[in-house]
Amino acid sequence: MRPSRLAARERAAKRAPARRTVSASALVMATTLAALMVHTTPAGATDLLQLYSEAQNRDALIASARSAYLANIEALPQARAALLPQVTARWGAVNTHYGSGNVSNTFVSSGYGLTLTQPIFHWDSWQSYQQGKLTVASAEASFAQAEQDLILRVATAYFDVLAAQDDLALAGTHKQAIAEQLASAKRNFEVGNATIVDANEAQASFDQATAQEIAAQNTLDVRRAAFARIVGHPVGSLATLRAGATLPSPQPNNVADWVAQAEQANYAVQLQTLTLETARRETSKAKSGYMPSVDLVAAGAHSNVGNANSLLTSSMSSPSSQGSGPSSAGQIGIQISIPIFSGGAVQSKMRQTLALEDKAMTDLDDARRLAVFNARQSYLGVSSGLAQVKALEAAEQSAQSSVASNKLGYQVGIRINADVLNAEDKLFTTRRDLAKARYSTLLSSLQLKASAATLVDTDLQLLNALLTENPEASAAMAGAREATPASAGAGLPARGVRPGITAPPMRR
Repeated sequence: MRPSRLAARERAAKRAPARRTVSASALVMATTLAALMVHTTPAGATDLLQLYSEAQNRDALIASARSAYLANIEALPQARAALLPQVTARWGAVNTHYGSGNVSNTFVSSGYGLTLTQPIFHWDSWQSYQQGKLTVASAEASFAQAEQDLILRVATAYFDVLAAQDDLALAGTHKQAIAEQLASAKRNFEVGNATIVDANEAQASFDQATAQEIAAQNTLDVRRAAFARIVGHPVGSLATLRAGATLPSPQPNNVADWVAQAEQANYAVQLQTLTLETARRETSKAKSGYMPSVDLVAAGAHSNVGNANSLLTSSMSSPSSQGSGPSSAGQIGIQISIPIFSGGAVQSKMRQTLALEDKAMTDLDDARRLAVFNARQSYLGVSSGLAQVKALEAAEQSAQSSVASNKLGYQVGIRINADVLNAEDKLFTTRRDLAKARYSTLLSSLQLKASAATLVDTDLQLLNALLTENPEASAAMAGAREATPASAGAGLPARGVRPGITAPPMRR
């Protein structure tokens, strides 16, 4: 029977639908998810989407990645500036004192000038401009990868907390069952129907169950603290995985398709591809040490020179001694600079850039291999996880039957207390493994999409539809579950544009 408090909460939920704050992307998908969310999450528990929305605004890593993105995209306008006209203005004033014999005079000169330089041919500047484009593309890919990583970190932390809650609840249930068996063993010993060995074995199992419960509580506290680091505040009650929820299977259900997608679209592969292209541009830029540079130069100047002091002797009062008047000058022309010898710096730079280019090619090959490995591993994690969940559900039913049979056998005297304790341990272990297998399968499905660079907010929304508030969720883990056959999950979308980020084109 459910507590009256839960019943009152459900009645209140029927009268006034719960309000939830979700991200902008969640609002876009609200209509689609309405049909999926058969079991809604009342206001008493925080669901996956709510915490993800908070993490987007409060997580330090995504905030750092956002700032890094904004900083790195400035590389393009800075590189473009070297191709645009450079205008310089100058102004100056000089006070000159002249003295010779009995003649002393002071001249004040001032002037201003303007110089315009338009680069016509600078091979290194052009290559730097192309590298600026690559830097922007790398910044976009890095930020998209950080967004994808945030989804994984939030989902992992969320399901880690749920798994720890299940472990704690199962440990408490297991401890209670052992306590009942201990009490029974003591009663049987007191009336002479059992030996002290049964009571001692039950006491040892009870002590071990108590230690397991303490460890489970510690694990839950640690995982809640880890989750709080991401969302920026302590997490309260969480919506739990609905009993009998159908776990999604990978679509397409073919590892070769996921591997092919990951080999080309994985963000680590994209970043290494851009790094290789940047290294090639750096090698081309190093060749500018052999090339001339051409500039269009235009300049204009105006100066004033005057005699600021009367002559000390009348004999020097000639017109030429009164200083010259204002003057102006202008010029325009082509300036060509040809490098002749740089002490071997150009050759050394070429050797360096070629070595870095080889390194980038090797790193790209390794990134592709790692992407393929991650895709295969995640795909196997989903497919084997679904099979494992099904097998553990059958094992749970068998373990429950074993416990009941051993208890009955102990009562009639054909089983000993150790048999009952072993059966209880197997049931506890099976239920714990089943809970972990369900969460691990869901996380593997997200990791599979991340390996192919197709993980987006919508995937969290689909998982959120599997959650519901249930204060007795852990107790449900101890009860019979419905079968969870594989269903059609989210497919493998074509590589496109992430929200707010333009995916960089692949380069070969």
